[in-house]
Amino acid sequence: MTVLLIMDPKKCIGCRACEVACESLHNGISNITVYTVEDSLVNVPLTCMHCKDAQCINICPVGAMKRDEDGAVYVDSLQCIGCGMCTIACPFGIPMLYSELKVAVKCDLCMDRRKAGLKPACATVCPADAITYRKIEDVAAQKREATVTKRAAPLAKK
Repeated sequence: MTVLLIMDPKKCIGCRACEVACESLHNGISNITVYTVEDSLVNVPLTCMHCKDAQCINICPVGAMKRDEDGAVYVDSLQCIGCGMCTIACPFGIPMLYSELKVAVKCDLCMDRRKAGLKPACATVCPADAITYRKIEDVAAQKREATVTKRAAPLAKK
């Protein structure tokens, strides 16, 4: 099963509850950031995309970047040597090096919460439903249904 977070900037109200929830679960480090587009009311929550072909995994010289059974990319902090190659390879600039920890850190879709059958904290606390946690199969089915409905609409008018 592959899961993902879906971020909807149209719904984000910029409250940053997701950042606070993440920070409280990850030793004071938030692995999600809400960016506000300058001179606008648009807020964009950004976190790891858990890419299918994750460059951070491909470039890690010690194999510390891994993928779990749900498809989430995470850092094995016991293996990470803090070289920073993942921070360079990620096209979204998501993994960060924390000098105090001497390891890379990034979103792991709240691995401990998922193991307990819970959703990631950011998706749970978002009051505007701007962050949702979904199975990729459900997202694909919803897109197919929307496409069929859109294409069938002109036929229904005849």
